[in-house]
Amino acid sequence: MTATAQTHKGSCHCGAVRYEVDLPEGGAPVLSCNCSICRRKGTLLSFVPAEAFRLLAGKDAVQDYQFHTKNIHHLFCRTCGVTGFATGTAPNGTRMVAVNMRCLDDVDPDALDIMKYDGASQ
Repeated sequence: MTATAQTHKGSCHCGAVRYEVDLPEGGAPVLSCNCSICRRKGTLLSFVPAEAFRLLAGKDAVQDYQFHTKNIHHLFCRTCGVTGFATGTAPNGTRMVAVNMRCLDDVDPDALDIMKYDGASQ
């Protein structure tokens, strides 16, 4: 973790999947995507390098769902169904994690500066 990052803890609804993520102090860009899966789930996503994310519990509790280009692993708890994060590769080839800001314990979704992303046209 760098000196300008803050660690946040998150989980699924039942607590079987728990993780922590380092986000820049002052916040990270948050996207509301209108693609077919994000629109239905209502996720608010921040993308971080894979090194900024640590799965603390629930490796065996996560189910993977892929569609379209199969570049993103949409991971959800097989017990409660909540999607706390997804993994994949950024356009430049680096590993990244898309964190659902709604699943972080100390983040108020109503206080976020949310940017709209047109994933439906991609």
